[in-house]
Amino acid sequence: MLQDAINLRAINRVLVIKLRHHGDVLLSSPVFSLLKSHAPHLQIDALIYAETREMLDMHPAISAIHVIDRSLKRQHLLVRLRAEWALFFTLRQRRYDLVIHLTEHPRGAWLTRLLGVPLSVAPHDHARGKWWQRSFTHFYKLPRGTPRHTVELNLDALRRIGVYPKSEQDKRLSLVPGDGATARVRELLKQRGVYEKQYLLFHPTSRWLFKCWPEQLVAQLINALQESGHSVVLTTAPDTMELAMAERILQSLKKPIINLSGQLTFKEWAALCAMARCLISVDSAPMHIAAAMQTPVVAFFGPSSEMVWGPWQVPHRILSADYSCRPCGNDGCGGGKVSECLHAVTVEEAQRAIAELLA
Repeated sequence: MLQDAINLRAINRVLVIKLRHHGDVLLSSPVFSLLKSHAPHLQIDALIYAETREMLDMHPAISAIHVIDRSLKRQHLLVRLRAEWALFFTLRQRRYDLVIHLTEHPRGAWLTRLLGVPLSVAPHDHARGKWWQRSFTHFYKLPRGTPRHTVELNLDALRRIGVYPKSEQDKRLSLVPGDGATARVRELLKQRGVYEKQYLLFHPTSRWLFKCWPEQLVAQLINALQESGHSVVLTTAPDTMELAMAERILQSLKKPIINLSGQLTFKEWAALCAMARCLISVDSAPMHIAAAMQTPVVAFFGPSSEMVWGPWQVPHRILSADYSCRPCGNDGCGGGKVSECLHAVTVEEAQRAIAELLA
């Protein structure tokens, strides 16, 4: 029995802080589910960046979502101060008994101190010094050497305070597209003459260029999939660079495909993914959304580690060349935005992986 475990029956409100990108936030969703299953009486809130709200919106275990709008950095100082005060006032009114801080972001320490939260857990970080060490009551250790999946690392925060998963089901990702998103996607597909489980979903882009497979190979793979009788739906984020990449891919195809690039919200994309036979994607948030939707995944991995960021609890295949230097964590070889370990993956290898997964 953990000597300094926290008695959840003695607390009422919890604030979970995850200030990271979309995929990171989605990978924290089991924390809310597991905490609620152990103590159903708890009111569990989330503090995240505004642009990641759709990752946790409608999560059945979350009572309230509080957001930080990073776009306010471009506003006048007085506007930013008003927003900060409004957030602080809202959080203070909630009177939290426990803070679960899932990153090394300094805001978590400041808020824990200023809100006067009696119990708190955060990553152990010697580099932060005594100020960080005195900001929290409990610390969980970050892995050394042996890779640990990000979901497990998030759950280590709960393990540290005495809350353990009872089964793999307790570790499932949770994302709810909602009826509105599902209905709109069904209508979009109907208009294009394709229906549920009749298509492969291909999301080949990322804002991080070093994670992307070459566009000409993407086009060749789509051509090969169509020749094999598969229907393919192409998507990208609404980002200008990603839309331009999609356009170049489309121009290289022998036959037209269904293109929904830049046309969907995250919730709508999740609904589209849930209806697909499988997702073909680079290492990015869509891959994690597919895992939450229990849609099989073929994922291209380059500098990042599939042991840490791979598709979670879903049938999948990883595509990457067997280079001794990966995963290196660099933004391309030598920082040049081009990853040789990705460019070395062949169309034939991708075809085989997709065929195996569909079989």
